[in-house]
Amino acid sequence: MVEELAQADAAVAACLDASAWSLGEHELVAALDATHRLAQRLAAVELALVREVDGRGIARSHGASSTTVWLRERLHLTLPTARRLVDLAAALDNGHNGGVRQALADGNITAEQARVITDTVTTVHDTAGTAAADKAVGVLVEWAGEFDPTLLRRLSTRILDHVAPDVAEAAAKAALDADARRVDRDRHLTLSEQTDGRLRLAGTLDAETAGLLRAAIDPLGGPTGPDDTRTPGQRRHDALADVCRLALRSGDLPATGGEPAQIVVTTGYDALSQQLGAGTLDTGLSLTPQTVRRLACDAAVLPAVLGGNGQPLDVGRQRRLITGPLRRALVLRDRGCAFPGCDRPPRWCDAHHIRHWADGGDTSLTNAVLLCGHHHRHVHKGEWTVRLGSDNRPMFVPPAWLDPDQIPRRNRYHRRN
Repeated sequence: MVEELAQADAAVAACLDASAWSLGEHELVAALDATHRLAQRLAAVELALVREVDGRGIARSHGASSTTVWLRERLHLTLPTARRLVDLAAALDNGHNGGVRQALADGNITAEQARVITDTVTTVHDTAGTAAADKAVGVLVEWAGEFDPTLLRRLSTRILDHVAPDVAEAAAKAALDADARRVDRDRHLTLSEQTDGRLRLAGTLDAETAGLLRAAIDPLGGPTGPDDTRTPGQRRHDALADVCRLALRSGDLPATGGEPAQIVVTTGYDALSQQLGAGTLDTGLSLTPQTVRRLACDAAVLPAVLGGNGQPLDVGRQRRLITGPLRRALVLRDRGCAFPGCDRPPRWCDAHHIRHWADGGDTSLTNAVLLCGHHHRHVHKGEWTVRLGSDNRPMFVPPAWLDPDQIPRRNRYHRRN
């Protein structure tokens, strides 16, 4: 087998050197179909090899705790991907799934479709027996030629209506239970740290958690006003950040190491006051000076300020943070995000120092304003100027490029006067 795979590898490598642009339309489509079919056949080979590795216990002999963990390290897969490989390899090894294994080897179905079919056929076999399972394989493989895995799974919940109608009702409940177990098994969230300090999120949420997430971020994911140029994806990103800020601000998160949940940003005093250099999160990720200054406004974030010799000058400076009665007074005054046109309520807002405390600004009602996460970032860019009017309510002066007359604006959403 190793020799044959080496030959196949060489053949594929030769295809990489070929020029796709020179193919006619018919040849191009035919080449794409052939490539897809070959990929499914290779998937069948890989699954057979995974099953053999698992059956021999090779992972444990190599010091891994399981085949899933071994595959993650050996093939550089995510843990959920490796687990799905092991599970599908085991499912295809069952006798009643022989037809599914053959369909994948023939390139007639994809690995994702095979996963749907094996889940369904296993339930049918346990409920209605081998004959019904064999019929189910034929029907589902035929459907796979027309439907993608998502729709195929939806249709498969009623497969017994086609292959064993006498037990369909009882089996439908069993299928739903099996699907619930699959959803519970497959739920995961992966946080992948990138080299530039960003974090990539990937995962699959169960239905309940998906509902919770949508309920939390959908109200925050809309445009905040006519000048909001963020994409839908950027708005969802910022809404998730707002939800996290609210959770941190609530004080209800479990303590870690005896300390409440919080973000700690470390920076040099000179770098903070002069907006030079970067800060560092307690996770080791770097932040720009602008971001550090913005985070230092919020009572849910503790700025750890270091002197020239690296000694802590001030960790937290809780007396300078807008918390407790002062924040309540700020909420009573601003009633929500004070930026013109924004309707975000107080619980989604940060307390922003009009004159930053690193620049000598004090922590008082006359030097503070409530801003939602989006407008907090917007104001920290420095184009808008914030000041209090004669009635001690915030006013925002737009940049000259937006309004040459720079007429101060106010938020009229939270109050009519």
